[in-house]
Amino acid sequence: MHPVMLLPADTDTGELRQALWHYRIGHRITEEPEGLTLWVADPRQKAELTALVRRWQQGEVLIDGPRPSARRGQGVELLRRVPVTALIIGLSVLVFMLMNTLGDAILIALTIVPVGSVNGSLVAAGLSETLASGQLWRLLSPAFLHFGLMHLIFNLMWVWYFGRQVELLQGSRAMLMLLLLAGVGSNLAQYATGTVLFGGMSGVVYALLGHVWLVSRKRPQSGFFVPNMLVVFMLGWMVFTMTSLAERVGFGNVANEAHLGGLLVGLATGWYHCAKRRDRAR
Repeated sequence: MHPVMLLPADTDTGELRQALWHYRIGHRITEEPEGLTLWVADPRQKAELTALVRRWQQGEVLIDGPRPSARRGQGVELLRRVPVTALIIGLSVLVFMLMNTLGDAILIALTIVPVGSVNGSLVAAGLSETLASGQLWRLLSPAFLHFGLMHLIFNLMWVWYFGRQVELLQGSRAMLMLLLLAGVGSNLAQYATGTVLFGGMSGVVYALLGHVWLVSRKRPQSGFFVPNMLVVFMLGWMVFTMTSLAERVGFGNVANEAHLGGLLVGLATGWYHCAKRRDRAR
């Protein structure tokens, strides 16, 4: 992050933050003793950010719709700046395509423990012996398994929404750590229930939700944003899928423990981030 300018402490920056996100300008606004410091993630966008702030200070309309060619160029540049988020989406789509072309071979290779069928019954190896044999990838790989197109689209839509915020504002390393902690943590939480055939990026999605929500509440000037109604919807959805009604209306088995485990991981990482920022401020 690179500091750009200082704003008065009582400034309402909501409209400015919305415009900066609209134009794909990674930024952060921090509270300092002398006021609000506006930072830019990519120094090459400093001039663009400064011009946008000047228009905002003059009361101009900020979101006026860039030309399609400009949007395409911004999209490519954005993907370069969020490589972990893009990798999650790309791998999930690739695994989904391979599952639908190569069949169960991909599923068996990515479940948390190796599974097979003996006399028509499902047989699964133990986690300890699986890890001892060096198959450590299985702790994370179930997150990339999706069992339907809507399952895939729903999860990746939220990975993109929350993941780019984390990666632009905190960096790719923070996003990678969230993926590993949330993916492994949610998978282990689901496995602890005795389930071996499960998958999906939902645990990571709920971790991202918890992380972004907590940081946005604890540090309003951080640049993180999630609408309150979206939080209510996603938490309500998680509670709904924990009830028997969800299965009755056709949603089938849902990895509820993975959702809850991921949410707890995200809240923990969000709390850690805020605590670390407070220590640095002191």
